[in-house]
Amino acid sequence: MRHHRTRWETDVPSIAVIVLAAGAGTRMKSRTPKPLHPLAGKPLIAHVLSAAGELHPDRIVAVVRHERDRMAEAVLEFAPHVVIADQDEVPGTGRAVEQGLDALADFDGHVVVLSGDVPLIDADTLRALIERHEREGNQLTLLSAHLRDPSGLGRIVRDEAGAFVRIVEQKDASDAERAIDEVNGGIYVFDATALRQALRTIDRANAQGEMYLTDAAVRIQATGGRIQAVPAPDEWAIWGINDRVQLAAAAHVLNDRIIRRWQREGVTIVDPASTWIDVDVTLAEDVTILPGTQLHGATAIAAGATIGPDTTLVDTEVGEDAVVKRTDATLSVIGARASIGPWAYLRPNSVVGEDGKIGTFVETKNTQLGAGSKVPHLSYIGDATIGEGSNIGAGTITANYDGVEKHRTTVGSHVRTGSDNVFVAPVTIGDGAYTGAGTIVRKDVEPGALAISVAPQRTVSGWVESNRPGSKAADAAAAAGTQSPNA
Repeated sequence: MRHHRTRWETDVPSIAVIVLAAGAGTRMKSRTPKPLHPLAGKPLIAHVLSAAGELHPDRIVAVVRHERDRMAEAVLEFAPHVVIADQDEVPGTGRAVEQGLDALADFDGHVVVLSGDVPLIDADTLRALIERHEREGNQLTLLSAHLRDPSGLGRIVRDEAGAFVRIVEQKDASDAERAIDEVNGGIYVFDATALRQALRTIDRANAQGEMYLTDAAVRIQATGGRIQAVPAPDEWAIWGINDRVQLAAAAHVLNDRIIRRWQREGVTIVDPASTWIDVDVTLAEDVTILPGTQLHGATAIAAGATIGPDTTLVDTEVGEDAVVKRTDATLSVIGARASIGPWAYLRPNSVVGEDGKIGTFVETKNTQLGAGSKVPHLSYIGDATIGEGSNIGAGTITANYDGVEKHRTTVGSHVRTGSDNVFVAPVTIGDGAYTGAGTIVRKDVEPGALAISVAPQRTVSGWVESNRPGSKAADAAAAAGTQSPNA
C-alpha cells in the first residue's frame, strides 16, 4: 500500500508502521479484547490506526494473536489496507515486532512501532519524532514522557550531558534511578536494518521468558548505533490503557481536547464537564450545546442549532437553527428550524422536515414528517409518511403492527387530525382531510373529507346518587342540584 506523500515527507526515506495488538489485556477483566474497548466513539486501536494513517506510510502492519479473527476484523473495518500479521506462541513485544517485520518483507526505511492500547498518540507528535530521528541520523528514536508518578514504568537514564544511556525497568533500578521521572513511552522509530539485526540477537533469558523489544535498544547501542529519547509535549501521548480506571481517565482527556477544539471553532459549550462529544462528530459555527448533552457517532450539527439540555444524539443530522431539547435520537435527520422535545424519542430513520415539530412525549420510528408538520405531544408515530403543514392531534397512535408484519400509514399535506386518534395501518389520509377526536381510522380517507367515529353519548341522570350514595361525589352533585336554576 503506497500513499501520496505530504510535503513534510518528501525528503525522508520510506515509512512503515507496526501496530502491536496481540495482548489479551487481562486487567480489563472483559470478554472484549482490550484494543477494542470504545473511546470517544471508536475502539482504542482505531485511534492508533488513525494517527498512523495520517503519516501516509508505505505500509501498516497490525500484529494480532488474542481473539485473532475478531481483532483482524475490527482492524480491517477501520483501515482496510492494513496487513495483518500473526504472532506465534513466542511471547513478548520483541517477537511481535519481529513478525511484523516479516510481513514487511524487504522494507528498508523507518519503522514506527505503536501500541494498540495507546490511543492518545497523535500524528503531529509522531511526525516530530520521525523528523528528529532522520535529522540526527539515529538508529532508534523513542518517545519518552515526564510523569508525576512514574511507578512501574521503565526509566530513561541519561548522562550528565543529557544523552541517552539506557532504559532500566523499575524492578532492576537503583534508588537513584527510581527517582527519575522520565519514562519509556513504548513508541519507537527504528532504522529497519538496525532493528532486524538487533532482533536476531534477542533471547528470552528473563523471568518472564519473553522477547522484550527494549532489549533491541541494548543490542543497537552495543554495536555503536545512535539512540535518542525525545520527551513528548503531553504525557498522555504515551499513556497505555490497562484497566477501566485508565480508560475513563483517557476518555476525560480526549473529551476535553475535543471540546476545546470545537470551542475554538465557534461552538458554545455551556458546561464542558457534562458534555461528551465523539471524535467523528461535526459542529458548525454558532452551535450551542447545553449541559448534559452527548453527541455520538457521525452526528452533524449545522450552524445556529441549539442542542440540549439532557440530550443524546447518535448518528443524527441536525439542520440550521433547529432546537433539540431533552431528546434521544438515533440515525435521524432533523431539518432546519425544527423543534424537537422536550422528552422526545426519535428512533432510526426518523426524518423531520424544515420547521417541523416533534413535541413532548412523542416517539417516532421510520417516519418522514414533511416541512412545517407537527406532532406536538403524547403520540407514537411509526412507519408513517406525513406531508407538509399537517398537524397530528395529541394522543395519536399509528397501529402499524398486525402481529406478523409492519404496515405503513400515509398522511397527506395540510391534514388536521383530532386528539386520541388511532390509524390502523395500512391506511391513507388524503390532503386537506380532517379527523374528529377519538376517531379510529381503519379505511382510507379521501382528500378534504372528515373522518369520525360517532357513538351516541348516553347520559343516565341520577346515577351517582343511586349507585354511590354517601360519597363525596354524591354530596357535590346534590349541592350542585340545589343551586342550579334548573333544579
